[in-house]
Amino acid sequence: MILSFLFFTFVAYLIFKLVFDFIIPVYKTTRQVKQKFRDMNEQMRGQQGQQASQNNQPKNNTDSKKSTLGEYIDFEEVKD
Repeated sequence: MILSFLFFTFVAYLIFKLVFDFIIPVYKTTRQVKQKFRDMNEQMRGQQGQQASQNNQPKNNTDSKKSTLGEYIDFEEVKD
C-alpha cells in the first residue's frame, strides 16, 4: 500500500517537473520566436514599401534640364 503511494507520488512529481520545467518553457520560447519572425517580416515589408514609394516619386527639374542637353551615351574604353 505505501509502496504504491510512493510510486504514484514519484510519477506525479516527474510529470509535474516535465510539464513545468520542459514543456511550458519550450512552448513560450517557440511562441516568442514566431512573434519575432512576424515582427521582422513586417519590418522588411515596410522597408520594401518605402523603397518602392521612393522609386515611384516624380523626378525633379534637373532631369528635365538634362534631357534638353541631349542624350548621354555611356561607353567603355577599349584597349589595344
